[in-house]
Amino acid sequence: MRTVPPCLEADMPAVAAIYAHNVRYGTASFETEPPTLDEMCRRRHDILAKGLPYLVAVSADVVVGYTHAGTWRPRPAYRDTVEDSIYVHPECVGRGIGKLLLPALVAECETRDLRQMIAVVGDSANLASIRLHERCGFETIGMLRSVGYKPGRWLDSVLLQRSPGPGDTAPPARP
Repeated sequence: MRTVPPCLEADMPAVAAIYAHNVRYGTASFETEPPTLDEMCRRRHDILAKGLPYLVAVSADVVVGYTHAGTWRPRPAYRDTVEDSIYVHPECVGRGIGKLLLPALVAECETRDLRQMIAVVGDSANLASIRLHERCGFETIGMLRSVGYKPGRWLDSVLLQRSPGPGDTAPPARP
């Protein structure tokens, strides 16, 4: 059975390992050196301190993926817009973990009255992530060409956007 509970401190070694693999061998993240476990814990703490969701996918008591919503930009007018991140354990890619995680994250963002979600998909060839976001109601809104350089080639970033809840049809709940 698979579940999507909130990420706990005890989940962070698995989360850090999943992210480290993606940093080293993938193009979804434009980081080039994996952050330490302490740094990953600090990042999680910062996200939770802002009241934003951080979730893990668990199968047979093992963390097989994670997702979170982070601040889109630091200026106050962006407070109702978040950027999603989603990573899956390399041995679990293609097994529906993303289809479990992303809708759960969208639902959590709706409960927090967040109005816009932005996905910045590293590498325009990352069709699995682009399609996952589209299946979850995101629309492609643009592409930043050749903005990252990782493993020996230039990479694009694909921008997708979704309005959880009422989106921009009403003012935000908080001033």
